[in-house]
Amino acid sequence: MTGAGMRAVVFTLGCKVNDVESGSLIRGLEELGYSVSREIEPADLYVLNTCAVTAEAERKSRQAVGKMQKCNPFAKIIVCGCASEKTPKSFFDKGVYAVFGAKDKNSVLQIAEMGLKDEYGGVFTGVDCGRNYEEMLRPECLKTRNFVKIQDGCDRFCSYCIIPYLRGRNRSRDMDSAVAEIMQSTAQETVVTGIDISAYKDVKGRDLADLLVAVKDAPTRIRLGSIEVSLITQRFLECASSVKNFAPQFHLSLQSGSNTVLKSMNRHYTREEYLEKCQMIYNVFPDAGITTDIIVGFPTETEEDFMRSLSIVKEAGFSQIHAFPYSPREGTNAYKKYKEIPASVKKDRVDRILKAGAEQKQAYLNKFISQTLEVVPEFYIDGFTEGYSENYIRVYVEGKIEKKPTRVRVERLFKDGVLAVREE
Repeated sequence: MTGAGMRAVVFTLGCKVNDVESGSLIRGLEELGYSVSREIEPADLYVLNTCAVTAEAERKSRQAVGKMQKCNPFAKIIVCGCASEKTPKSFFDKGVYAVFGAKDKNSVLQIAEMGLKDEYGGVFTGVDCGRNYEEMLRPECLKTRNFVKIQDGCDRFCSYCIIPYLRGRNRSRDMDSAVAEIMQSTAQETVVTGIDISAYKDVKGRDLADLLVAVKDAPTRIRLGSIEVSLITQRFLECASSVKNFAPQFHLSLQSGSNTVLKSMNRHYTREEYLEKCQMIYNVFPDAGITTDIIVGFPTETEEDFMRSLSIVKEAGFSQIHAFPYSPREGTNAYKKYKEIPASVKKDRVDRILKAGAEQKQAYLNKFISQTLEVVPEFYIDGFTEGYSENYIRVYVEGKIEKKPTRVRVERLFKDGVLAVREE
């Protein structure tokens, strides 16, 4: 075997899609005979799967190369992912063995299989996959929460986002392949993920609603990754409700509560439409957890615009928000068109919206005191079993619980979630 007796590290930065793809690379390297770790430690081969969603993510990606070289100056380093798609030379100049981009990660295994000979090194980035979905090896199925990738790329071209330029256009996995992986999952929970799963449509025209119907009897709990407003239709919600073990948590991307800012972000919906979609969800799933992302301090955001984002937190009834300051990305339309607002203004607005988000989260959690939830246990730490409920509430139960879906009754708020007891 090519890597028999050799050690490899696959180190991942960025999103869950990157994490899934790294899982595929780990499986491939293990099949080649490598012993593989996910943490930077002494090894013969390092694979760095990078992120470029923010400038900070790019910086951390470059720093990781230095850490690998310190661990073993003689090891081969292969870099792939969004940061190397964006600036391949910045990594190749650091003396790495080979650089791939975001759209041809199977090449990492191909070059490893060829024996990592010096003549195979170089820069091989910028592969154009067109509309063809790149199938990768199926990653190992984790016992608690498993992720299944069904889609790649993005056609939305939000004015602040660099990802469509790096990941390429929307590409969807064949539904039969995705369904087979989900139905064979041995994890307690399976998360359906991708760069833009709302745009999922395979070559036969089957969409995400069709996929949910196909896995409605799956033995694993089904949770969706981040979704867009356009996905929420009555048909989609009816299909979701037909799934036996569907997790009614919807990470419905918002970004701003102001119509003016949404337009300058190139987001194709209004505040009113967003709230209407939230109500549609609650009509079908009354206890649903709606989580979201909000960008604060976009260049066109006035104080009045920000107040609209602040007020929508309560109006939408979010169970949790992820708010972060606008980060300019070279190569995007927003970077070319707008001047950044002061950092102090952005920080103040982030602090205010996070406070509103924490208050709304508490109000959401309070609704479940004395109610029954089903938790998938994940960790046992400091005398408590921790896990998430179907609607993505963090649950703590005193004592150690077997790692299987468990019905619990909520007693009170606790830490970042709720304290509960097992139902008899």
